[in-house]
Amino acid sequence: MAVSTPWSSLPPDMGAKVRPYLSDVVDEVIASIPSEVPSYARPLEGRFGQGVRMGVEVALGRFLDLPGTESPALAPDERGLYLALGKGELLQGRSLEALLAAYRVGARVAFRRFAALAGQIDPALLMPLAESVFAYIDELSAVSAEGYAAEQSRRAGESDRRRSELLTLLLSGSADAPSVTAAAAAAGWTVPAEVLVLVVEEERGGGLSTRLGPDSLVAPYGGEVVALVPASRKRESLRGSLTGWRAGVGPARPWGAVPASLRLAQQAAGLLARGLVEGDPVFADEHLADLVVHRDPELVASLAAVRLGPLEELRDSSRERFAETLLAWLQHRGERQHVAAALHVHPQTVGYRLGKLREMFGAVLDDPQGRFELELALRGQLSRR
Repeated sequence: MAVSTPWSSLPPDMGAKVRPYLSDVVDEVIASIPSEVPSYARPLEGRFGQGVRMGVEVALGRFLDLPGTESPALAPDERGLYLALGKGELLQGRSLEALLAAYRVGARVAFRRFAALAGQIDPALLMPLAESVFAYIDELSAVSAEGYAAEQSRRAGESDRRRSELLTLLLSGSADAPSVTAAAAAAGWTVPAEVLVLVVEEERGGGLSTRLGPDSLVAPYGGEVVALVPASRKRESLRGSLTGWRAGVGPARPWGAVPASLRLAQQAAGLLARGLVEGDPVFADEHLADLVVHRDPELVASLAAVRLGPLEELRDSSRERFAETLLAWLQHRGERQHVAAALHVHPQTVGYRLGKLREMFGAVLDDPQGRFELELALRGQLSRR
């Protein structure tokens, strides 16, 4: 069921009665706007003034065509003007509210003058006239708001595109300084002397840019969301911002070496995803040994097969206890009390296990290279359990 327009109940000849005075009404509207809308307080002259006058003339002229009809507020070819007015507000650096306030001023003036100029208008028509004028202005406001939003969206999309291009350029590792300077200027981002690279899973990356703030460069990259953060950012502050994002954070590097930081950030995030390290986020430079051990799992497995063979003779439950004891002994340089504290067992239990371990491994425990390889193998093996 079609909904009647407010102006369909107005006399069809109302527009014809008022049209001879249209120029005067336009002048009054234009004279009223600067005094009531501070953003339009400057003289309405030049291209700006022409645009305002055209908008008022088209709006009021169109309204006078509507009484007694079911026509829409704006014809298709007129929508473009009000879309452009909304867009122009953003281009001029004004808020949309200024334009909408000007529309409201115009509506009040127009209603007052139309009611007076329509002659001996039936008092019963004053309410439909008021409803028609303000419904019409609401339609104009909605179209201008659409134009304003479309320009905002275009600008945001253009900004995102340029920032994404800059991030890709920096991560390529092949950009020269002039190219980076030009791309950074276009993106509106100041490239720090040193940056941290961080990565999060793509499905977790929504809102990361807002979370990190405008001094960070954030964009999708290679199936992840990657961010470049100034290395001057305090670590604890960054840690707090990233808690819960399961991010990997690479070490600080000059902008020309960010690909190296990216690789370490990705490896750190991979360790976290596989449950091989604790912490959220994971800073790569806090887990360098873990990164080395898990860089090549097959190589570590081969080393474990060679060095940890004696443990394979034990039952599964015993094998893990003796492996943990051996690793703690290596890490604490044979200090039995420290080993016992680390394992939460009695020192005599440590002594018993160490005796068994010496029987199994023999002289390897006295060889520096052997101990080093044992610790690598144990760290790699135990962290995967």
